[in-house]
Amino acid sequence: MLDIGPLELVSLVVLAVLIFGPDKLPKLIQDVSRTLRKIRQFSDSAKEDIRSELGPEFKDFEFEDLNPKTFVRKHVLDKDELGLKEIRNGFDFKSEMAELSEVTDAVQGRTPEPASGSAAAGTAASTPDLLKKPQPLRPDERPPFDADAT
Repeated sequence: MLDIGPLELVSLVVLAVLIFGPDKLPKLIQDVSRTLRKIRQFSDSAKEDIRSELGPEFKDFEFEDLNPKTFVRKHVLDKDELGLKEIRNGFDFKSEMAELSEVTDAVQGRTPEPASGSAAAGTAASTPDLLKKPQPLRPDERPPFDADAT
């Protein structure tokens, strides 16, 4: 009900009693419900008039289809006449990311790690020891630049 919690509903009722008073509140509730009922009847009759004017070709027409998200979901994604699901499932994102990292390594001048060989030797040689203290820089040496961190 419009995302109103029980505490909010109770506070609205208390506020309504304080503003309108307990003697006028029942008549106010009747007037509001009568107005809402008239608006709903007016809306339903307008929908029926539009359906009757459109003719029998549009007897399955729903006004919710006028919402763009609903229209796309119903007519494009469900039927899939264009083969969008096949295209979406045809992408292999892991291989694309591997190719992208190879290109990034080539651009930054890093050598690619060997895929074969012992895993322990490869990881020990390629990963820095984070527990070691870094070597101090010489006065003419610039600090390392990490392009990914900027």
